[in-house]
Amino acid sequence: MDAFVLRTKRKRDESERESEDKNKLAKLNKLKWRKLSGENLDCDYIVLYSKEEADELLIKCAELLEYNTGQLAKVKVFGKWHDIPRKQVAYGDAGLSYKFSSTIVPARPWIPFLKDIRDKISEVTKHEFNFVLINRYKDGHDHMGEHRDDEEDLVPGHPIASLSLGQPRDFVFRHADSRGKHAKRKIDSISVELQHGSLLMMNNPTNKFWYHSLPQRKRLMNVRINMTFRKMTQLAKRDISC
Repeated sequence: MDAFVLRTKRKRDESERESEDKNKLAKLNKLKWRKLSGENLDCDYIVLYSKEEADELLIKCAELLEYNTGQLAKVKVFGKWHDIPRKQVAYGDAGLSYKFSSTIVPARPWIPFLKDIRDKISEVTKHEFNFVLINRYKDGHDHMGEHRDDEEDLVPGHPIASLSLGQPRDFVFRHADSRGKHAKRKIDSISVELQHGSLLMMNNPTNKFWYHSLPQRKRLMNVRINMTFRKMTQLAKRDISC
C-alpha cells in the first residue's frame, strides 16, 4: 500500500472518528433532565439509555456479574444477622470497600462493561466515580429499607449516581424529621418511579436530611438491577484479609 493510500485512509478514519464524536456529543446534549426538589432535597433524573441499550446492559449483568454469598450476603439489624433481601456485589478501584450495618463489602476489580457505564455517567454528569455498589432485586418481594448513604467512606458533598435497569420500581424519600411515631414535623414523602435505563443523581445535601427506600411491590414479577456509583475516600481502603 503506497503512502498516498495510507494518508487517504488515515484521513478517512480520523474524519469518521470526529463525526462519531460529534454525533455522540449531540445525543448527550439532547438528554432532558428532570429536577426533583424539596426541603434540602436536590436530585436530578434522566432516562440515560434507550430501551435497546438498557436491555443489552441487563443481559450483560446476567452474564457477567457474580454476587456475594455467605457472610457478605448478610446484614446486622438490632444485634442479629439477617440475609440481605436482595443480591449484592461491589466493584471499584483497587483496595476499596464499603461498610454498612457491620458488613464490609470489598470491591472486585472493574470489568469492561461497568467501566463503560461509569465513564458515560461521568461524561454526562461531569463527576468522577471510583466505586459501584450493585443490588439485584429478583422481583417485587426483594426490597431495600429506609436508610441514608451517609457513611464516613463517602467523599463529603459528592453526588451518588443511581442507575436502574429492568423492572420499574418506586423509590421513596422521607425526611428525617418526619419519621416514626414521634416525628418532629409533618413533611410529605417524595416518590419517583425509576424507569429501565434511568439515572438518578442524589446531590448534596439530600443524604444528610432524607432517608430513601425501595418498598416491596409484591405484584411485580420482573428483575431490577440498581447500580449506585460513588466516590469513596482513602478510609474505604481497609485490610479485610482477617
